[in-house]
This record gives sequence, C-alpha cells and structure tokens, in this order.
Amino acid sequence: MWFKNIRVYKLSAPLTTDLASLEQAFAEFKFSPCTGQEAVKSGFSYPLHNSIKQYCHQQQHRWFFAIKRQEKILPAAVINEELQPKIDAAEQEQGRALSRKEKQALKEELIHTLLPRAFSRSQLTQGYYDAQKNWLVINSSSASKAEDILALLRKAIGSLPALPWLDSHKLNSQLQQWLKHEDLPKGFMPGAEVELKAPDEEGAKVRFSNHLLSADEVQTHLQDKLVTRISLQQTEGVSLTITDDGSIKQVKYPDSVIDHNDELGWDDLPARLDADLLLMADSVNNALLAISEQVNSHPES
Repeated sequence: MWFKNIRVYKLSAPLTTDLASLEQAFAEFKFSPCTGQEAVKSGFSYPLHNSIKQYCHQQQHRWFFAIKRQEKILPAAVINEELQPKIDAAEQEQGRALSRKEKQALKEELIHTLLPRAFSRSQLTQGYYDAQKNWLVINSSSASKAEDILALLRKAIGSLPALPWLDSHKLNSQLQQWLKHEDLPKGFMPGAEVELKAPDEEGAKVRFSNHLLSADEVQTHLQDKLVTRISLQQTEGVSLTITDDGSIKQVKYPDSVIDHNDELGWDDLPARLDADLLLMADSVNNALLAISEQVNSHPES
C-alpha cells in the first residue's frame, strides 16, 4: 500500500480510457498461476485487497492497478546436481566430451522436467496513473520490472507512450547543486546520505551515510565526481533518495501521515484502504511535483 521505491513515467499523450473500459481490459489479462511447464507468469490483480474484486480502482483523478508476477524457483545448485550425472552418462555412452551446445540442451531438457515440481514465488507490484499530472507511478526499484509492467499495460490498453519524467541532463546538473545545498526543490532540505562517482574509466565511488552533507570532506568530492544519488527530506512530508536515472528509492512517510486514519479503524476495509491510498498518493505526488517543477524548469548548464 505504501510505495517504498518508485519509477515514474510521463505520458506524451493522456489516457482517454474510462474506468469501465480499463476494468474490462485489465480483466482480460488477469493473473493466473503458472501451469506445469511455465517458468514465469504475469497478469493484473486487485490493487486494494483480494476481497475487493476490482482490477482498476479509481480515486479522484487517479487510477490504481496491480500486477502479480509468479515465477518457479529452481536453484542453480539443484539444477547442477541433477545435470552432472546426465552429462557424465552421455559422455561415457558417446566416448567423448560433450560440447557446450549439447550440455545446454541437456540443461534445458532437465529444467523442463523439473518445472512441474518447483516451488512458486509471487510478487505484487502496484502503480497508478495520475490523469491530472499525466504520470504513471510504479512501486518498483527495478527498471526491468517496471518495463515489464509497461509492456503488460500496452497489451491491455494499446498505446502507452511513456517517457522519462525528468530531463536526465538537467537532473544530473541539479544533483550537483543539491549537494551544495543550492536550488533545492520547494519544501525540501538535504538528507544525510549521498553517493558520488568519478566520470572516468576507473569510476571511483564514495558514499556517505548518516553524515552532514555540508561538511568539507563531502563537498570536496564535487571537484572530481558526480552525484549519483542523494537523500532529500521534506520539511513536512516524505523523505526519499533520488538517483541519477530519475528513480526514487527509500521513501519514508512521517508518522503523522501513516497514523492519520487510525481513527477510522478497520471495520470498513474498503473505506480504510481507500483513505490510506489517498494519503500515500497525495504524499508521493506532492514530492514528485516539487522535484519535477524544480528540475524540468531549470535551464541546462
């Protein structure tokens, strides 16, 4: 429910699909478990709770969705233990060492045999589309997983012209300024973590954690290194870490936000989940808006 790591995309054209159409589109690509020979399976699930049978949940100008991904777990050690006797037997039978291609074929055959007996692991990833800001916000730290989600969304609704939400050149320039405590997004102050990397081939890195970022031993690294990630703190809101690829990590919400709806209790589950979702999305949007306005409106250096 509370997004911890975020990938944000800006749509070059707004989605015009209504709630009923989205619900139908997502239902057509709903999640179903892996069959015996399937290694991975993804599909839409319920964004609020399994007891609330909605694939798309609308809240004001936001549409929430969730994608469930299931994969079979086959540890490499298990595969190798089963594979080696098969390789030994084949080499003894043929009187020669097997080629790499032949070993790979035996491995693929073995995996095909083991898949029906493998354990399954599932993961639910939530996201929402903000029609007001024309943003797609995905609760994931992984770029590849976020791209998989975009691909499934495209299958379900057709065109999805998603672009980076921040200009990368402007962002990289601003990260340097933020470490200097200059041109910070409105309502933000520096946190206590930063990572810098030299732009040369060696790519020397230095990272400070729980450290005063204005200290000389930190600031001196700006002479020969680029900021790759830095933590920021809203004076009244979330704390987060932003990286040089525009991803948001380690989002933390103040107790005043997390506990705000405690008086509602949990007797009415849909109402409570909806209220918490509103608080979370408002907090995230507030932070994203401040960052995007500061970065995208700033001239490139």
